Amino acid sequence: MLDPRMALALFAVYIVWGSTYLAIKVVVETMPPMLAAGARFSIAGLLLYGWARWRGEAAPERRQWKRLWLQGALMFLVCYSCLFWAEKTVPSGIASVLVAMLPAWVLLLEVTVLKTQRLSWVLVAALGIGLWGVVLLAGGLGAAGQAVPWIPCAAILLSEASWAAGSILSKRLSLPASHAISAGAQMICGGTMLLVCSALAGEWRGLRPPSASGMGALLYMIVAGSLVAYNSYVWLLKRMSPTRLASYAYVNPIVALAIGWIWGGERLRAGSLAGSALVLVSVFLILRRTSSGERRVEQREAETARA
Repeated sequence: MLDPRMALALFAVYIVWGSTYLAIKVVVETMPPMLAAGARFSIAGLLLYGWARWRGEAAPERRQWKRLWLQGALMFLVCYSCLFWAEKTVPSGIASVLVAMLPAWVLLLEVTVLKTQRLSWVLVAALGIGLWGVVLLAGGLGAAGQAVPWIPCAAILLSEASWAAGSILSKRLSLPASHAISAGAQMICGGTMLLVCSALAGEWRGLRPPSASGMGALLYMIVAGSLVAYNSYVWLLKRMSPTRLASYAYVNPIVALAIGWIWGGERLRAGSLAGSALVLVSVFLILRRTSSGERRVEQREAETARA
């Protein structure tokens, strides 16, 4: 039976994160992308870190701060600056489907860095199907009946490659034992870098107050998307393999497409649906194959222990 805490954490990562794509779309309509992302993670990180320290949890060691800044750069600066910028032109549902390629990036890094997976013809075929789906998505029709620009689509893929690299490195780096301290510190580092880059890019010039809907969406992302979902993700990373945890990318697009269609006024067209289906098939094959490989590894380790 699944641990209730793990079930709640998976719900936050699977469902809550899927709902944040429309929130991002709403926020970047009235706020510059890096400023919005920086505000989100700086505020969420300070709240989570402050709460953990108030509870008496130990602060990171000096040597750990360098690793936390690296994690912040990979999982927030690169990842969310690309994603927030791309969602100024890419519908939230399509953005979430492109993010569904995350397991492919994690798999490649597990093969080359952690060496806990081996490539097979099934995995190669799955990667090919996923890439073809991305091509169809980029050539499909967006909400306004125009082609979705390929550069923002490529930016989203880059954002997920960066997120995958951060997730893989978290398995190798010595980070704070407290998941709340680790998550909060990473968000503070990433949010600070986003705000600095936002200022350097001139996003603060002529800045206007965001709309009420934009502020509401930002507040939702801070509380639900960061304090709840990202904290849950860091907690789960210590209890599951990166590739299996990346299965949330299989559910997020379904949630985001549905929310974008129902509440965001985003139209679902044939090219987008076909590309989405191929990406999801690719993710399903990758996750099925990698979970089978992990079971075989666990069986071999158990047999070795008994010998």
